[in-house]
Amino acid sequence: MTEVLHLTTLGKRWGLRRLADARGHFRILAIDQRRPVIQLIARGRGCAPEAVGYADIAAVKRLLAEELAPYATAMLADPNFSYPSVVDLLSPRSGLLVTLEDHRFEDTPAGRKSRTVEGWSVDRIKRIGADGVKVRLWYRPDAGAEVRAHQQAFVRGVGRDCAACDIPFVLELQLYPLAPAANPAADPAAEPTRHAELVLESVREFAQPDYRVDLLKLESPLPIAEFPGEDDPTGVAYLQATFDSLSQATGGLPWVLLSAGAAQLPFRNALRRAYRAGASGFLVGRAIWQAAMEAFPDIEACRKGLRSSAVSYMRELAVRTNTEAHDWAADYADLRGIDREGTFTDAVPPLGTPRPD
Repeated sequence: MTEVLHLTTLGKRWGLRRLADARGHFRILAIDQRRPVIQLIARGRGCAPEAVGYADIAAVKRLLAEELAPYATAMLADPNFSYPSVVDLLSPRSGLLVTLEDHRFEDTPAGRKSRTVEGWSVDRIKRIGADGVKVRLWYRPDAGAEVRAHQQAFVRGVGRDCAACDIPFVLELQLYPLAPAANPAADPAAEPTRHAELVLESVREFAQPDYRVDLLKLESPLPIAEFPGEDDPTGVAYLQATFDSLSQATGGLPWVLLSAGAAQLPFRNALRRAYRAGASGFLVGRAIWQAAMEAFPDIEACRKGLRSSAVSYMRELAVRTNTEAHDWAADYADLRGIDREGTFTDAVPPLGTPRPD
């Protein structure tokens, strides 16, 4: 039996379970934002973003963890600011997802190129005990060919590293405006139908097995701010159909919805559509805590806002998730045929062993 067992994903399966609740619902809070937090602090301090100090960034992230971590199944942290500042606050019974990508990217006329945080890697994320690796990928199917190839190679490399370390790979896909020189057409965010086409094409690309993605973090296929009202049955039907197409594009991979900073009511509407289509949760940051944190540098005012509106919103999202989200479960069917001592231990390879194709 050992020659037919390829038990190279047990760590991935367990890691995903750690990021979710007992029913397989992902309610992940993101505090890995760097640019938005720096901009928030700069506004509060009345200074330039480049003048924002490490201590203020760390203080904001620690406050978010203190007040909101208990209401999430997992926390998404960045390595340079979040993890050192909050890890002692996190419950060992909750999941930990850690960012790999740098918030600084290379912006070219043909599109954006991603890179990892300097000095950071998948194996280092595994070493600090994280339950998953997250990459935010700016991607446009209509970007320049060389840019697309770079982004695809970047994701494949992360996928290989995650497979070698047997740690879940969470991929976030987001569109962005192309420079006019690269694409003179209107930005997709201003054209809902085109926006949906680009989102769906991106998801189909990275849902392919060779990227080795385990969980997708996806944006709405239509701009949330442009959702039709409930008094428009034709528009609502089209909206749900686009979410259904989004779920189909994942090829069966579990997925969660991102907010892109959407206001609370619009995001609730988007989440309802996503859950009807088969989403298993959400991975959200600014939509939960941005409003409360606008009181910075008044930390106590920020704390008050987090304890009221932000906590209330997280509880509401939890109720909606528990009643409407798709239940995800790890598949352990490959363990059921084990019938003698030693079969399992022989079949689990050392880390770094590639899974046979």
